[in-house]
Amino acid sequence: MAARRRRPARTLSEELKLSRPFPSEGTEAYLSLVRTAHLLQDEVAALLRTQDLSLPQYNVLRILRGAGDTGLPCLGVGERMVARVPDVTRLIGRLEDRGLVYRERSQTDRRVVTVRITPDGLDRLAQLDDPVRELHDGQLGALSAKEQKVLLDLLQRLRAPRE
Repeated sequence: MAARRRRPARTLSEELKLSRPFPSEGTEAYLSLVRTAHLLQDEVAALLRTQDLSLPQYNVLRILRGAGDTGLPCLGVGERMVARVPDVTRLIGRLEDRGLVYRERSQTDRRVVTVRITPDGLDRLAQLDDPVRELHDGQLGALSAKEQKVLLDLLQRLRAPRE
């Protein structure tokens, strides 16, 4: 059986079927970053749908698992989101309706509501841990470990002045 040849990657201009060049390399780099992020995100979203979760819901569950038994206030969850969402309270409410998280009002300060993950939420995440890790490894498999480190460093440099 003949070895399968890899097609050369298309340029963003080719993918988008542009008839004119981008106005600058910065514009092309930005659009390429956005396009790539969406393609990778779509693959993760498809995997999460197998557990009836959205990307933001999955992010909330991971944040709460990391918070441990102490949980977090809604605002604390919102601050840790990878991609900000406009209504974290409603998102948490939907997870609570499904029994994946629970909220508890503070006895000393009724304004504070702490959110914690339930055992069912932990089970749901555990079922996704290996498949998500394998998907991410596959998504970035075209890059060597050294290239992945360079990518991480570059992305961190882009985020730094904006955080």
